[in-house]
Amino acid sequence: MRINPEVRNAIRRNEPVVALESTIISHGMPYPANIETAIACENKIRERGAVPATIAIIEGEIVVGLSLSEIERIAAPDANVMKVSRRDLAYATYKHMDGALTVSGTMIAAKMAGIRFFATGGIGGVHRNACSTMDISADLDELARTQVYVVSAGAKAILDLPKTKEYLETKGVPVIGYQTDELPAFYTRESGVGVDFRFDSPEEIAGYLLEKEKQGTGGGVLIGNPIHEQFAMSKKEIDEAIDKALAEAAEKGITGKEVTPFLLSRIVFHTKGKSLESNKHLVYSNAELAAKIAVSFHGLEKKK
Repeated sequence: MRINPEVRNAIRRNEPVVALESTIISHGMPYPANIETAIACENKIRERGAVPATIAIIEGEIVVGLSLSEIERIAAPDANVMKVSRRDLAYATYKHMDGALTVSGTMIAAKMAGIRFFATGGIGGVHRNACSTMDISADLDELARTQVYVVSAGAKAILDLPKTKEYLETKGVPVIGYQTDELPAFYTRESGVGVDFRFDSPEEIAGYLLEKEKQGTGGGVLIGNPIHEQFAMSKKEIDEAIDKALAEAAEKGITGKEVTPFLLSRIVFHTKGKSLESNKHLVYSNAELAAKIAVSFHGLEKKK
């Protein structure tokens, strides 16, 4: 593992650091929107008083805190970048590959580096046809086992959200709603699925997380941050786009780790780019909230 000097110094001084994933750069957004979004997320974290740490694998080395050239490397349209989850980490490093880390992969690397907070777009979860395919994201088990606090716009809207929430409950993962009583549904603010606990300020969330750490129960926490109203899409429009994308994926026989990138790209097509704009803004909002919580957490920790 190679840790960027700025990130390493912040960790050593017990200052707030927020991890960012790299799959959204390589597989989640088209070029050059992926680079613009990655840089903007880092800037928003800095503006809120924390240090950003975008994490990926570069030539077999886990890099915590990518340089601009490394972001550009994995963002290039012709880049050969493996999508890396828990299962794939050792293979990607052993084979000296370039790898973009999923939510679960990023949580593992963040924990190894000593980073508590992580901002992403939306977590993976239980897919809509999981009863027959058993397609369930490794993100959910990672939240149960790895003590990293994940800020997201809920779970991706392409998933079965009630089953995703039920799986998290079974695994004992607390699901927090930030200023909401419902699990956000990525492009939309409401899902009809309740959260476990609601908090209305970053300071409250930070206090809760500090209390959880004192108890030593381990595991992660999912913090659901709804997309801002001005960037949210109508449920009808996004549901229609998702249904079309799912039908296309079934027709083409797309399975496994290729499903989510394919669906997201087709949803962008069917919404004429509106879903991409929503995606960018929800990621920005999550980066800002994660930084606010991290700053509050470290402030409370130092007082005690």
